[in-house]
Amino acid sequence: MNLFSEVKDLVLTQLDALVAEGKLPEGLDTKNVTVEPPRDASHGDMATNAAMVLAKPAKMKPRDIAEALAEKLLSDPRVAEADVAGPGFLNLTLTAATWQAEVAQILTHGPAYGRSDLGAGKKINVEYVSANPTGPMHVGHTRGAVFGDALASLLDYAGYAVTREYYINDGGGQVDTLARSVYLRYLEAHGQEVSFPDGTYPGDYLIEVGEKLKDKVGEDYLDQPEEVWLESVREFATEEMMALIREDLAALGVRMDNFYSEKSLYGTGQIEKALADLKAKGLIYQGVLEPPKGKTPEDWEPREQTLFKSTAHGDDVDRPVMKSDGAWTYFAPDIAYHYDKVSRGYDALIDVFGADHGGYVKRMKAAVAALSGGKVPLDIKLIQLVKLFKDGAEFKMSKRAGTFVTLRDVVDQVGPDVTRFVMLTRKNDAPLDFDFDKVLEQSKDNPVFYVQYAYARMSSVLRKAEAQGVDISDAAISKTDLSHLSDPAELKVAKKLAEWPRLVEIAARGNEPHRIAFYLYELASEFHALWNRGNDQTDLRFVQDGDPQATAAKIALPRAVGVVISSGLGILGVTPLEEMR
Repeated sequence: MNLFSEVKDLVLTQLDALVAEGKLPEGLDTKNVTVEPPRDASHGDMATNAAMVLAKPAKMKPRDIAEALAEKLLSDPRVAEADVAGPGFLNLTLTAATWQAEVAQILTHGPAYGRSDLGAGKKINVEYVSANPTGPMHVGHTRGAVFGDALASLLDYAGYAVTREYYINDGGGQVDTLARSVYLRYLEAHGQEVSFPDGTYPGDYLIEVGEKLKDKVGEDYLDQPEEVWLESVREFATEEMMALIREDLAALGVRMDNFYSEKSLYGTGQIEKALADLKAKGLIYQGVLEPPKGKTPEDWEPREQTLFKSTAHGDDVDRPVMKSDGAWTYFAPDIAYHYDKVSRGYDALIDVFGADHGGYVKRMKAAVAALSGGKVPLDIKLIQLVKLFKDGAEFKMSKRAGTFVTLRDVVDQVGPDVTRFVMLTRKNDAPLDFDFDKVLEQSKDNPVFYVQYAYARMSSVLRKAEAQGVDISDAAISKTDLSHLSDPAELKVAKKLAEWPRLVEIAARGNEPHRIAFYLYELASEFHALWNRGNDQTDLRFVQDGDPQATAAKIALPRAVGVVISSGLGILGVTPLEEMR
């Protein structure tokens, strides 16, 4: 179901034929031969670099190879033209029947069109969000949650066995701070006046948690020293915050397969086990790090520490795993967590981090390379900041959170569909502006509206055709004579549709779900352009009055557009709309 792959197979078959005829030498490596859309659409439908990459090993002129290959390719009924360009690029134009058959393929396979076996069932762990359980998720977490969730869906669509995982950072000092903040709200619930020292969490969201703690323990913790209540309040507060985070994720349409607690690594031997593995490989030693140039990192000490030889796996410097006082560094449990992932048998790992974790990329990749013997790749995706705008000004405050705009602030104002799509309209490592006014506009400049409007238009076409007695089922339409789809504007939409399976594989290979959003916008643009031409050119209208056979053929195109848009929006976690609200 990938026309580009089929044509590539055709190219490789004809290259083999040229070898068999003695026109090309044997033993040529064809792994770098590609078939892609040409940069300039006027050059044809597809282009292959076969002659360019084979010329040197074949000791031939690229143009000679291209001309011989062109002659072979023209014998295939799908190829209408094969033109040699420049020094030896080969541009192919396919027949209209080929594009019409692709539309039929989309209707025959339905939601399965574009699904890939690229992943071949390989197990992949995608860890995303992983926000500290100290409060509601803010808009930065929103972008990471949407990106991670869409990436997981994309990889699933491309044939991987995906686990969606949230790493709960409940093992550090920030959770103690949360407990102390909740205790202050607990005192407040008992009528006491409290103040929040610097470093605590003063957000209104903890008022309810303090009241719940009061309901649970009554007056038991009043006037008690911290050692009496800290541990139990910490556990209680973490559970309440995780319940809030789960609600936030659900509001955004994000689901997790697994929640993994950092705290579970402490006192269980997990950290020691991971470091023992590295020590057995000669990668743990006692040493003193050189003072860093520039800003001093928080994990540097001018004294002997236990170090991980991360430079042996591509890092800039070796990294401390235990401080001189015997306490673990922040890096130690991260190593143990990834050791656990490797031990669970994943074939690949993906971590989605905020941009402020850029300094962790090399050390984490070094750790996973060491723990897995280089067999498990780790891709780390950094999520850049989101700037919010409303009424022409930057939007910053949230009374409920205290200092930031929450995920729920965004979702409650524009809905989960708009939030998710807009968060994917930029590549993850590029900053993103989120304008509350613009994302609700009904215009071409609003990508989510433009794509959903295309789907709604498709639905309206089918309703109109059905009202005229046309069988609008995919099974019926796919068997219609599609030769009526012959206008260049119609074939242009069919050609864009045929890019979908190829686009899915490209996006999955690069872990780039934003490519799906970009493609859907381009497809919607082509469809809207065709729709608008039909306003002036009656033979391009999808419903042909008085000609049910032509109508059945014409509506095949918008229906195919609907199939692909539905699949693409499904990956992004956005609901296609049959009618615009």
